[in-house]
Amino acid sequence: MTTWLRDETPHDIFRFLRQGDEGRHQTARVTADGAAWLASAAGGREGAALTRWESRPASPAALPCGTVFDVVNVDPVFGRRMLDRLWEEGPGSGPVATHRGRMMLFAAPGTAQRLPALLDWEEWGEAVPRPLCHGLGDAVTVPALVPSDSAGPRWLVAPDTRHPWLPGPEVVLWACVRAVRAASAADVRVSIFPPADPGANVYDVSRRR
Repeated sequence: MTTWLRDETPHDIFRFLRQGDEGRHQTARVTADGAAWLASAAGGREGAALTRWESRPASPAALPCGTVFDVVNVDPVFGRRMLDRLWEEGPGSGPVATHRGRMMLFAAPGTAQRLPALLDWEEWGEAVPRPLCHGLGDAVTVPALVPSDSAGPRWLVAPDTRHPWLPGPEVVLWACVRAVRAASAADVRVSIFPPADPGANVYDVSRRR
């Protein structure tokens, strides 16, 4: 079931998003196609979800996992290390958000079921801070379509297409292991995240492989 959190301000958000797409490379801002992809997680209620979000663009939403995406929920410091690895050495990431002091990496459906087993078999698995994996039967709160100054969920890498690339369990495992090994080897690097603004637009999504 899809639940939109309370926000009573009406906007023609999809027209606004489309007008802002041209010439814009703001990775923390949802595009019209990205909004449609998120709403598709509502299944047969996609149309109703789009209508509801159009009237409440500044409101977060609770969307089900397991069919359109899974979510890997990690400690924010470790999550930043994972994203550093994914963007510096790997294929990039799918959408990424923060909520309640955690980082949420959107992943391919099935990742939530397979990742824990892969970590159990991995040599470095015990050193990985155990992620919370949200899959079929779970729901997560996703950020609003429009950026907000309020202390709520925020996009770091927002969805920008109807068919975003999503890492599978093997890619997420690779990022976990790389992050742990880099820390173990005292591989000190300057993070690509500006510390003063965790929501900064720092990723070049055109580099995603």
